Amino acid sequence: MRKLTELIFNNTYSELPSVFGTRVIPQPLDNPCLVSVNPAVCDMLELDPAEAQTSFFAELFTGNESLQGFDPLAMKYTGHQFGQYNPDLGDGRGLLMGEVITSQGKKWDIHLKGSGQTPYSRMGDGRAVLRSSIREYLASAAMKGLGIRTTHALAVFTSDTPVYREKVEPGATLIRVAESHLRFGHFEYLFYTQQHAELKLLADYLIKHHFSDLLSHATPYAAMFQRIVDLTATLIADWQAVGFAHGVMNTDNMSVLGLTFDYGPYGFLDDYQPGFICNHSDYSGRYAFNQQPSIALWNLSALGYALTPLLDKEEIDAALHSYQSRLQQEYSIRMRNKLGIVERREEDSALFSEMFELLANQAIDYTLFFRTLTGIPADKLTDSSHLFSELVNDPAPLQAWLNSYAKRLTLEQSNDAERLALMRLHNPKYILRNYLAQQAIEQAERGDYAMVETLLTVLTNPYDEHPDDEHLAVKPPQWGKALEISCSS
Repeated sequence: MRKLTELIFNNTYSELPSVFGTRVIPQPLDNPCLVSVNPAVCDMLELDPAEAQTSFFAELFTGNESLQGFDPLAMKYTGHQFGQYNPDLGDGRGLLMGEVITSQGKKWDIHLKGSGQTPYSRMGDGRAVLRSSIREYLASAAMKGLGIRTTHALAVFTSDTPVYREKVEPGATLIRVAESHLRFGHFEYLFYTQQHAELKLLADYLIKHHFSDLLSHATPYAAMFQRIVDLTATLIADWQAVGFAHGVMNTDNMSVLGLTFDYGPYGFLDDYQPGFICNHSDYSGRYAFNQQPSIALWNLSALGYALTPLLDKEEIDAALHSYQSRLQQEYSIRMRNKLGIVERREEDSALFSEMFELLANQAIDYTLFFRTLTGIPADKLTDSSHLFSELVNDPAPLQAWLNSYAKRLTLEQSNDAERLALMRLHNPKYILRNYLAQQAIEQAERGDYAMVETLLTVLTNPYDEHPDDEHLAVKPPQWGKALEISCSS
């Protein structure tokens, strides 16, 4: 483990031409205070967790100190926001501070979110508030715990700096850690400004640093785009399987590495609602839960169009055409794992359709439904609807489906112990429900960070039992389902 001053940097992105971003010095926060640090992310960086308790750590990541090796850069990109192209985007409240290299040669971007104004702030103050910083901090840990590709958050800080939103809130910073911060919008920016030589340079950079196995490919740019399509399809399958709604799937929020990126008004499903809209500002429902697969394809099409200086139309179309089958394949694997079904059978589509109809008709809690199933032996399924008494209003349709499920398991001579073990690995007990995040935020705003730490612990291992924290895995109160979350930072 290393001290901060022992970190090794290799700032490859800031070495690119100036059109890729602008160097900016972070604007300090007053009297910074550490809210929480994630030990797992410290391990990723090979950073000694004890460093987080030093005053230098707090001063460094709130703009009051600097570190040799840091080369702060506000990245320039554009993108489609709610379907409309916006040329005036970029890191408006964040900075790429540098790229840490581990002893194994792994590169990690260190990004400071809430660092003040940049040329891309669009009249904003460039600040983040504690509320949004805690939401991203916990969400990134939750997604990592669920096994879903994501950006990470090393730590979150609060301060005495006032930030003016609907009310005065404490200014905060989040240290985001990612393999790369490259977005679909980086390529759109260079395409729409007709900087085609730089577009090729960025594609070469992406291949060299992240898809190096494609360097000797006969058509590397086509293979690069196909890789992005595959990674995106896999990510969306992950989201849909766990009931995660991103909320703002603009192209500038889409990672070319298939990472869950830019946590804003996200939400995990409580009651199963296919058309769940987690973003209060999404008036048309463009980014509703059940629209995410098609929106991802729309975004990939926008990226494909931006890559036309490098790719033939046939190459773009071929990659886009593969998206749906890849998504369905990945999603099918995940849903079969959730039910402990190993074999593929023709009649399975009816079993799944009936299950989703049941979940929707009775507004059954998505996570608790599957987690409850993980505790029922096959020979008990035909008389087990009472175990769901807190989740359903009418047990008859549920019992009918449980009977069908039991019959299906007999067709493949399912081994009960193996099935239940498989299901427990794919059905979390703990998810980051909005009301839990809100309670942690309200306590943190009063200076109490205990709930942030508790949630971090259970979300890091969401499939495990946490006997002291069972209350975090129960059905949410009605008021907790009605919280309105918007894009406000």
